[in-house]
Amino acid sequence: MPPAPDFPLLCPVCRTSLRSSDAGAPTLQCGAGHSFDAAKQGYFNFLVGKGTVFEADSADMVAARFDFLSARHYQPLADAVAEVALPALAASPGGRPTVLDAGTGTGHYLRTLLDRFDQDRAESEGADPERPPAGSVSAAAIGLDISKFALRRAARMNPEALNVAGDVWQPLPVQDNAVDFVTVVFAPRNAPEFARVLRPGGRLVVVTPRPGHLAEIAGQTGMLGIEPAKDERLAASLGTHFAPVGTRDLDLALSLSPRDVTNLALMGPAGHHLDRSALAALEAGLPPRTAVSARFRISVFEPVPAS
Repeated sequence: MPPAPDFPLLCPVCRTSLRSSDAGAPTLQCGAGHSFDAAKQGYFNFLVGKGTVFEADSADMVAARFDFLSARHYQPLADAVAEVALPALAASPGGRPTVLDAGTGTGHYLRTLLDRFDQDRAESEGADPERPPAGSVSAAAIGLDISKFALRRAARMNPEALNVAGDVWQPLPVQDNAVDFVTVVFAPRNAPEFARVLRPGGRLVVVTPRPGHLAEIAGQTGMLGIEPAKDERLAASLGTHFAPVGTRDLDLALSLSPRDVTNLALMGPAGHHLDRSALAALEAGLPPRTAVSARFRISVFEPVPAS
C-alpha cells in the first residue's frame, strides 16, 4: 500500500488534506482528527454520511467480472484505453502523473494502464521495458468503487494504487486540479466532480457500449438493452463541464465458453436482478462455444475552463 503523501487526497468528512498517520499502521488522518484505517484487504473506506442510492456489485457479480476479465476477453479494450491515456500522462506538468479510475471494479483496466505507462517510460529512457531502472517513478493511481467486494480484488490487482470505497455521486475525496486522467469504464459519471479534480489540459475517457453490443446473447441471458440515443445522453450528462476531443469505436469478435457467457451476463448491471438458478440452467444448455460481438465506444473529453 503506497504512502498517502503521494496522493492528493481530501478528507471525506471535512474536505481538508489527508496524510498518513505517524502511528505506523496504514491509517489516513486529516488535521481535524478524522482518521481512516485500511481494511485488512488493502483498501480504505470513505463511505460516510448519508447512504447512496447506487447499488453496489455483489460478491458473485464481482467474481464473474474477475474471471471474465482475467481470461483477457476485453484485453484489447484495456489496451485501447491505456493508449488514449499515455499522451495525457506524459504531458503532466508535475513530473509524476495521477490517474483516477472511477468505478475501478476489479482493477483490470487500471492495471493495464499502469503497466503501459511504465513500459512507455522505460522505453523512452532507453531501459528494458520489462525491468524499469531503479528509482523510476510510476504514475500515482487512485481506484474508486462503491463495492467492497470489488475493492478487495482491486487492492490485490493494483497494490501500488490507493484503493478507496466511495460513492461517485458524492464529492470525490480528491483535491482540485490534481488529476491528469480520469477513466470511466461502464461506470457512473459525475461531471462536476470530474471537472473539479482534473487539471487544465487533463483528459476524461468514458467507455460505453454501442448498439449491437453482445446482441447474440443479450436476450437469452436477460442483459439490459442499450439505451436509445446513448451518445446524446452521454453528452448531456457531461453538460457544460466538458468538451469532446475525439472518439474511437472498437469491435471485438469473441468466442465464449458457456461459463464465459454467464459470467458476462452476471458481471454487468443485469446481475443485480438475474435469477441465478435460471442462469445456471442456461449455461448447461449452451454449445461449447458461442460467437459474440462486443462493440465499444471510447470517448475522450477535456474540461471546459471555468468562465
